[in-house]
Amino acid sequence: MSTGSPKDASLTAEGLRFAIVATRWNAEIVDQLLEGAQRALAQHQADDVRVYRCAGVFELAPLAARVARKGGVDGIVALGCLIRGGTDHYRVLSDQVTRSLGALALEGGTNPRPLAVAFGVLTCETLQQAQERADLRGADKGGEAALACVEQVHALKEVG
Repeated sequence: MSTGSPKDASLTAEGLRFAIVATRWNAEIVDQLLEGAQRALAQHQADDVRVYRCAGVFELAPLAARVARKGGVDGIVALGCLIRGGTDHYRVLSDQVTRSLGALALEGGTNPRPLAVAFGVLTCETLQQAQERADLRGADKGGEAALACVEQVHALKEVG
């Protein structure tokens, strides 16, 4: 099945089950990402979407890993937002969440049932950049991450 880009309208999520794990930190931004992801999945006929919230980006990967171990989902969309501050805290968290979710995505391929993991964590220099990327009428990175997850579910199923 050739699906084209994640914006491809022919991409269907019908019959697929998804979990969205989203942070409460930077709620103004993450709530928009969450809305975009939920809207994109609904527009592509996702029947079953569960939302799980955690404190911040450090907690995203453990939560996503627990959801993955529990099973019952075809894909997990991870959503969060980091905005650079005056210390290395931003870099440490950015690196850790990327590594951890990347490891989960690779591990998902070793399970009997393939699991797609999509990275929807914004790493921005400023609040304005984050707002532009989360904007539902603009970049809609939440919706983009959700559609990337749908596409990856199909790709993993195609491989078998």
